[in-house]
Amino acid sequence: MYKKIIPYINCENEIAANVIKEATQYGYSGADELFLFNYSTDEASEEEFLYTVKDLIKQVDIPVYIGCYIKRFEDVKKALYTGAAYVVIKYSILKDKNVLKEASERFGKDKIVIELEDYKDIQDNTFISELIESGVYAILLKHVEITGEIVETISSLQLPIIIRDSLKKNDIASLLEPYNVLGVSTNHYKDKDLMKAKLSLKQQNIQVNTFESSIDFSEFKLNEAGLIPVVVQDYKTSEVLMVAYMNEEAFHKTVETGRMTYYSRSRQSLWLKGETSGHYQYVKSMSIDCDKDTILAKVLQIGAACHTGNRSCFFQELYKKEYDDTNPLTVLSDVYNIILDRKQNPKEGSYTNYLFDKGEEATEIVIAAKNPGSEELKYEISDYLYHLMVLMAQCNLDWNDIIKELAHRR
Repeated sequence: MYKKIIPYINCENEIAANVIKEATQYGYSGADELFLFNYSTDEASEEEFLYTVKDLIKQVDIPVYIGCYIKRFEDVKKALYTGAAYVVIKYSILKDKNVLKEASERFGKDKIVIELEDYKDIQDNTFISELIESGVYAILLKHVEITGEIVETISSLQLPIIIRDSLKKNDIASLLEPYNVLGVSTNHYKDKDLMKAKLSLKQQNIQVNTFESSIDFSEFKLNEAGLIPVVVQDYKTSEVLMVAYMNEEAFHKTVETGRMTYYSRSRQSLWLKGETSGHYQYVKSMSIDCDKDTILAKVLQIGAACHTGNRSCFFQELYKKEYDDTNPLTVLSDVYNIILDRKQNPKEGSYTNYLFDKGEEATEIVIAAKNPGSEELKYEISDYLYHLMVLMAQCNLDWNDIIKELAHRR
């Protein structure tokens, strides 16, 4: 199991756009998870924070810890309903300790993290046993100066530890040393190269999550110029964005930094995609074909992939035969986007806008399910899903929200 670097962001009195920008950048630069917190007791501030987290989670694809003022079980529900993977509860301000057990029974024993501020707390075996009995997943421990005694105590715990530290005095390698430490949560790497920090840790024999090729470049089959072509796809949609070439140096640079780096045949030099435009390509995965002569890279594309400003370099149609290009995996998203457009740009006579204005309850599906034959049921299910998407748009939900919630229940 690799050790994690978990950047934290104190969101109290912060502008939502700035929080999202910072969190997104951490996601690009190699953070394993994120910890966002706002322990304000002001309800308006809390609601704004929860809304910010919900918006942010749609834009990052790494797990998020959320820390907020928890008074009762309903507060845990609201926190996790943002799409966060974990809720962090400050034990010192939690009045009703039964909330822990109630929350773990409802959401599972891998959702609740307790934040402690005193190292002495983890020396109390009875206290730790109570946390385990309550279904706590891990302990977030603040500002620990690592000594031999602390390493021994942490390593003997039955609960994993996340250490929160600004790294002003402590060295991250020493904090990650104890066996039970899952990772370090810090703000130290703001505006810094996280991948570079991870490589440094790796050189110190600390297991961290970095890119590493399973096949040596020497096994690749190169063309006459010593290059290998790279087909680049969007990691979510599989849209082909561009084709470029790599030499050995470009390949190793890509693996090292997590950003696509190519060899420019015209300039005869390395080319970091996005270096001048800001349209970087962050690596999600790289594969090689059966002949080992072509690489397929799946990336998170910032902005346009093409120098013309088009999303993909393949935008000029040469010939097209009529065919049904319906993608069953994207139909729901496509229809939802049309509904959302009707919400934002109402059209006179639109049935969708009628539903937004009047509303309609779909009960016909229940009736159809009792009747034999699939045709009527097919129609009613389609109708039901359409009405459901109108309701989703009305409540500012999209399919990503639903899919992430279903994924949490697997």
